[in-house]
Amino acid sequence: MRFWDELVFCGFGEPTERLDVLLEVARWTRQHYGRPLQIRVNTNGHGYVLNRGRDVAAELKAAGVDKVSVSLNAGDRETYMEICKPTFAGAYEAVIDFIQKAKPVLQVEVTAVRMPEVDIAKAQAVADGLGVEFRVREYIPCFY
Repeated sequence: MRFWDELVFCGFGEPTERLDVLLEVARWTRQHYGRPLQIRVNTNGHGYVLNRGRDVAAELKAAGVDKVSVSLNAGDRETYMEICKPTFAGAYEAVIDFIQKAKPVLQVEVTAVRMPEVDIAKAQAVADGLGVEFRVREYIPCFY
């Protein structure tokens, strides 16, 4: 009996920070559930920075991951730095690099959150230029 059609690695934090755990769970899930279950990773695209020396996209594919959703959230470096506030230099470029490395082996979609600061058309132009799907995510405010 199959209970769901898709497993998504997502949440607060970056899933590839614990790449070995992600890969182990993906492999176990693929072994026990097989296809047509889709396995997707929602990522900020910093997997290669966090896991230097590893071929993250190839490892994801080998573990049974089908798709990555990369949160670009900007159409240029300056906006990305302002909105996402990464803690390391070259973060925007790292996202673009991740997309380019993942594209040959995984299904890739680039996403952006609909917010006043985000020029959706520019973000889509980046995705189009990279030859990957683009999807807009709606902003959901958090109230504490």
